[in-house]
Amino acid sequence: MQSTLYDPRVRRVLDDMHASADRNDPPLLEKARGKRGTERTSLLDDAFIPVSADAGRLLYVLARSAAPGTFVEFGTSFGISTIYLAAAVRDRGAGRVITTELHAGKAARARDYLSATGLTDLVDLRVGDALQTLKDVTGGVSLAFLDGWKELYLPFLRMLEPAFAPGALVVADDLDLFPDVLRDYLAYVRDPAHGYVSAMLPVGDAMELSVRAR
Repeated sequence: MQSTLYDPRVRRVLDDMHASADRNDPPLLEKARGKRGTERTSLLDDAFIPVSADAGRLLYVLARSAAPGTFVEFGTSFGISTIYLAAAVRDRGAGRVITTELHAGKAARARDYLSATGLTDLVDLRVGDALQTLKDVTGGVSLAFLDGWKELYLPFLRMLEPAFAPGALVVADDLDLFPDVLRDYLAYVRDPAHGYVSAMLPVGDAMELSVRAR
């Protein structure tokens, strides 16, 4: 039996989204480089900022092989990574994706893309500040994907830690794009005292893969 990733509806949507991101994002990211706060936010409101196709397949592989539980995504954007995670949930036959997006317009676009794939029933999409929308997640998280505002990676991780199942995986994206902003996050997950074993993966814009070892 083929993976849901090869379902014609899912494949068509992902191919279209990746192609649109390749055309749309490079000039927006270049303008946003080095900027912070509202200036950067306004520039990136129309950017997909997706995982690459290779990174998406890696995310699917990790999710498909993760321990039983819930997947949590910080930063839905237009939903490309959400689709890879939801495909893994469908092929596992159990679980769900809880994802959150600050920008209501992006969340609406993500809902449309998810509807086109037929995976909407597997996704709980929440709109608002992740530190508020996900604070009720209290247990059973087997994988967390961090791809929202980089300054929030570390506070988000600390908030979610009590909900991690034993051996939970944490995937943080965009190491190459925002090395300075992510310095504290990387120092945290790479310090054995905090209970992780962590490694950088040179896929897409580079990902940090960490496993909760205790």
